[in-house]
Amino acid sequence: LNCAGSVAAEAALKTSSQGSSAAQEGTACHELAEIVLERGINCSDMVGKVLIENNAYTVTQEQADSVQVYVDYVRSFSGYHYYEQRVDFSDWIPNGFGTADTIVIDGDTIRVIDLKMGRGVRVDAENNSQGMLYALGAYSDNELLHDLKKVVVTIVQPRLDHIDEWEISVSDLLKWGAWASEQAELTLEPDAPRTPGEDQCRWCAVKATCPALKNYTEKLILCDFDNLDAPNIETLSDEQLREIYKGRKLIEGWLSAVEQHIKERAMSEGFEGFKIVAGRSLRKWADEEQAERELADLMGDEAFERKLLTPAKAEKALGKSKAKQIEDLIIKPEGAPTLAPERDKRPSIIISSKDFD
Repeated sequence: LNCAGSVAAEAALKTSSQGSSAAQEGTACHELAEIVLERGINCSDMVGKVLIENNAYTVTQEQADSVQVYVDYVRSFSGYHYYEQRVDFSDWIPNGFGTADTIVIDGDTIRVIDLKMGRGVRVDAENNSQGMLYALGAYSDNELLHDLKKVVVTIVQPRLDHIDEWEISVSDLLKWGAWASEQAELTLEPDAPRTPGEDQCRWCAVKATCPALKNYTEKLILCDFDNLDAPNIETLSDEQLREIYKGRKLIEGWLSAVEQHIKERAMSEGFEGFKIVAGRSLRKWADEEQAERELADLMGDEAFERKLLTPAKAEKALGKSKAKQIEDLIIKPEGAPTLAPERDKRPSIIISSKDFD
């Protein structure tokens, strides 16, 4: 949607069908959620049990606790519930379809509820293209049966303690769908433009060799790579500083992709100017159990270190009922000041130089 040229570029790559362990766990947790919602049970009832469809996953307590947050949220709504629902939005995107975690039709409202199990990147509901495409599919399936007027997209990301809702009218959703349809047609053009940006470049498989991203990065850092003498920061205007900092993650992501691309080529076919060497490593015990026995004989208790559990680990070990007994022992210090865009929901703070020694 944001970079039409990336579609054909990525399609030309040879990709592996083997998903990451995180993706496999995410799939398993979605199966857990579906089972629990369909059977009317709780996730704790599934701890230690094996999931059949997803690599014989055995459900852990942590997974159960996380998925239960999503289950409780879904159950808080009345109306018609559809779990792991296939949605077809091919009226807007050719051959477009997907599987929505939960669709709820309640009166004049479509709710698209998406479970995200990731810990790394926080996903927001506002203008979430996946949620909006699924909403278009749900609207297409239900427009004749219900007088639908609004859509609520929700992201439930329990491991980041993040539940985010965003509302859009059906009329505005259909306008967005028309734009998305135009973007889909643009991807079929032989010279479809590449449009760099943080969101679309983050997971792009061809960003290391993307000329548009290279040019965009050169523009951001205000120098041509033929001349790496960057300008003095003190001489830059506020607008230049603002644009450079806004593009920081995009630049860092591109540099990391370039490094990985060179590394892969150096390992498989060689790359002039670089070579693969053995990295530094730390010494470790060849057999930890044997080392534990022999050190215990030689040093006694001094062979071991004791460390207090973190509040999160202590609460997990105690369980929900006993965890309440340590609530008074836990504080949450104020976080260190950090830069954030103006749209961030947290209140602004002013720090004076007098606050520092």
